Amino acid sequence: MKVIVPMAGRGSRLRPHTLTIPKPLVPVGGTPIVHRLVADIARVCAEPIEEIAFVVGEFGEAVEKELLAVAASLGAKGSIHYQLQALGTAHAVLCAAEALDGPVVVAFADTLFKADFKISHEDEGILWVKQIEDPSAFGVVKLNANGAIIDFVEKPQTFVSDLAMIGIYYFKDGARLKQELQYLIDHNVIKGGEYQLPDALRRLTEAGVAFKPGTVDEWLDCGNKEVTVETNQRVLEHDLAAGRLQNHATEIIDSVIIQPCYIGPNVRIERAIVGPHVSLGEGSILSDVNISNCIVGNQTQLVKVNLNGAMIGAHAQYIGRSKDLSLGDFSSVHE
Repeated sequence: MKVIVPMAGRGSRLRPHTLTIPKPLVPVGGTPIVHRLVADIARVCAEPIEEIAFVVGEFGEAVEKELLAVAASLGAKGSIHYQLQALGTAHAVLCAAEALDGPVVVAFADTLFKADFKISHEDEGILWVKQIEDPSAFGVVKLNANGAIIDFVEKPQTFVSDLAMIGIYYFKDGARLKQELQYLIDHNVIKGGEYQLPDALRRLTEAGVAFKPGTVDEWLDCGNKEVTVETNQRVLEHDLAAGRLQNHATEIIDSVIIQPCYIGPNVRIERAIVGPHVSLGEGSILSDVNISNCIVGNQTQLVKVNLNGAMIGAHAQYIGRSKDLSLGDFSSVHE
């Protein structure tokens, strides 16, 4: 099994946090999104992952080394591929053409999921979907009477289906997918200036490839600050229930920790109430604070603040008072 992770997008909806790091490396529950994504995929694969191919922009050598380490942590080979122009989801997958061979999972790195099923060798294709109330802002799948996928509709304005594609796909024959992606490029099948993966999926379906929906129990989005903070909540709850939640604080003085929380190494907490649903990055310092439902980056200092629902980057300093905040890396605020 191979996994392709397109992650070259700019992450503009999560700014300022994505001005210094790619969105898939933003931590939730103390672990970057892409780390959690590939681990979730490994849990639904019935066979070991041989290679993880990351499709990136110009992220730099440090980021690429971190991604290769993610693959190695799962016992897989890591490879780096580049998408330097925003030419769409189909183009992004094709940038990792060398990995499109044999069984392949394609997973876009801005979403997490929880699912209770295994990919079977008998499956030709699986599209992970989630039933939602308002599908008009998503791509959805249309099923026939037997529950097989027969069509793909992007942002339907009239009701077609309430099964939204969450951006994770399985293909038994990666080479066949590569052929259809190349067809889109060669014949300039383009919409809104981009080559779209659902157009390749439709061609595969019309040629007789049977895709079935892989229903997820939970879909955790990381598209903007608000939903990323919500995802942090759910991840902490899942980690606590699974016994994976770790707290490494060096000093906790006259403070109360309300679980679930992730507390990174070398954290100092003094005269504070922390939690529930707080993630504190390595080396952060908190004094005289009341903080809940927040993500705080590495080496960040918070003094005399009351925060709920905030997301604060790395190497930041905030001295003051607020209830809702999105503060980027290397920022400093005094009130």
